[in-house]
Amino acid sequence: MPARSTAVVLVAALSLGLAAVPLGAPAFASPAVAPARTSAGPDADALRAALAGLPDQDATAALVRVGGTDGRWRGSAGVHDLESGRAADPDARFRAGSTTKVVTAAVVLQFAAEGRIGLGTPVQRYLPGLLPSSFEPVTVRQLLNHTSGVQAGDGFGDDFADVYAHRFDTLTPRQVVASAVAKGPEFAPGTRQDYLNINYTILGLLIEKVTGHTYAREAERRVLRPAGMRDTYFPGTDPRIHGPHNHGYQAVRRPDGTTDFVDVTDWNQADRWAAGDMISTTADLERLITHLFRGELVPARQLEEMFTVPAGIEGADMSAGLQRFAYEGRVYWIKSGARYGYSAVVGATRDLSRTLVYSVNSTDAKGETMNPVAERIAMAALSRPEPARSPGRR
Repeated sequence: MPARSTAVVLVAALSLGLAAVPLGAPAFASPAVAPARTSAGPDADALRAALAGLPDQDATAALVRVGGTDGRWRGSAGVHDLESGRAADPDARFRAGSTTKVVTAAVVLQFAAEGRIGLGTPVQRYLPGLLPSSFEPVTVRQLLNHTSGVQAGDGFGDDFADVYAHRFDTLTPRQVVASAVAKGPEFAPGTRQDYLNINYTILGLLIEKVTGHTYAREAERRVLRPAGMRDTYFPGTDPRIHGPHNHGYQAVRRPDGTTDFVDVTDWNQADRWAAGDMISTTADLERLITHLFRGELVPARQLEEMFTVPAGIEGADMSAGLQRFAYEGRVYWIKSGARYGYSAVVGATRDLSRTLVYSVNSTDAKGETMNPVAERIAMAALSRPEPARSPGRR
């Protein structure tokens, strides 16, 4: 799985006077009982091995659900928090990050199916005045597949120290969009693909303009409730994760070479909004991808947008809300998400023969490279079984 699918921001080694706790001795919660592997099913031994030894320097907990028509497996490992050392809650809520974009894309595609918007129509028609004349027409489809050319909006800083200091402050989506627009376009729409949150922040504004309702209300009504996602919600400016959850930590290296693990569980994520503010569970994300791919949330014609990568753009692999990932002869459509302390993935083959959802409490969730624990999980979950051997003659 490419590193860009999990994070794109480097977290520098810092010397900070932050409240932190040492990494405790490893604790392991035995994976849920799983059926024996069939000829095509998930490799339970490989998945157990992928979770072994948590917590470690890379992650404090991990929750995994592998499913589909080939078979299923459930597992969890690590700790609820480093101070108590008690086992991680396998049904815990977590910050789902950019997997939120799957929900946002589904809502927008529903609007297209209802004739309320046109995917090929410039967003300037629906949100007049949002983009100045320096921007060429940007279609709704180009926002969905990250070919808009709109630059990234500003946050509270460029490194962990800066953003941690503002973790309880509010940066509104409109402030983020205004900072992006002020920079002017990065490239002509439709000529490149650059995965950025700003595209989905603008789509959130579009959803509110079309309906006159909040983004959260429309997402809940149109996607969360129909998909049975009872433990998923949008926290807005509330920094807490309500309900059962495992703590998230960020590793911070000191000048003497030792590492502190800073608790980053409570954090106001309002600026991520329609691009990454959702709190969910592995079970709910599995429900989302299953109902979505079955065509129960978005009609077939519009759903095709989620399986279509823009043609003629070198290196393009993002569709409407998803990313195309080929591995061992199969194509998966996935979406990753990362907020400090939490890394998540939801994905499946189009025919739902294999689904994968995981949440890893990564100690460097915004790092440039893929978390080693997450990588082990993904490779174990997506590997194809070895061909069955013919019995020998007697």
